[in-house]
Amino acid sequence: MTESISTLSPSDIRAAGLADWRRILTGLSARFLTSDFEAGLAFVNGIGAAAQEANHHPDVVLKYGEVRVLLVSHDAGGVTARDLDLARRISELAAAAGLRSVPNRQSELELCLDSTAGSIDSAPFYAALFDAEDRHGDVVDASGQVPNLWFQGRNDGGPELPVQEPAQRWHLDVWVPEDEAEARVRAVLAAGGVLVSDAAAPSYWVLADAAGNRSCVCSSASR
Repeated sequence: MTESISTLSPSDIRAAGLADWRRILTGLSARFLTSDFEAGLAFVNGIGAAAQEANHHPDVVLKYGEVRVLLVSHDAGGVTARDLDLARRISELAAAAGLRSVPNRQSELELCLDSTAGSIDSAPFYAALFDAEDRHGDVVDASGQVPNLWFQGRNDGGPELPVQEPAQRWHLDVWVPEDEAEARVRAVLAAGGVLVSDAAAPSYWVLADAAGNRSCVCSSASR
């Protein structure tokens, strides 16, 4: 019999005190700056060895000047103690290599389509278009090449918002670390954005550009 693994809440993750890491949308995320590609490759090799030793494997993106790491326990459907343990080990490797983390400079993009028909009719189309999977009405690309897509019915709850004319079907959900969310909202407003609603803050703020197109800044706070 397989032992169940408990997932951790955002407050559990905050209590772990992982300075380099933030819970965003799909897992525990960190971004480390490197001096060049060779330094990044050496760091990735160290992460690989640590992952093999722990038998727990993160998603790693290597680019010139930075390495991004995402930790999630897929079998448990969220972040677990295994992810915290490996995050601590990866931070130790980064510190030993003299790498700097930028935990607040992280974002994850999710697409949302308002659909009266719901996801049952539309999800297979977008799964085929994105070469992704239809996971119970959410379109997910496990390779990370395209953002995840979810569908919002017209009466899915949430704060009452002013009616848009003309109506907007697509909107962007931009997930950021919870301690970065208010700063991101202020930056958007300073860049000419308009606050449509903060009724659901700090979970999300609804913002609009100069033409009235809406997007949301989202965080794991209060979820």
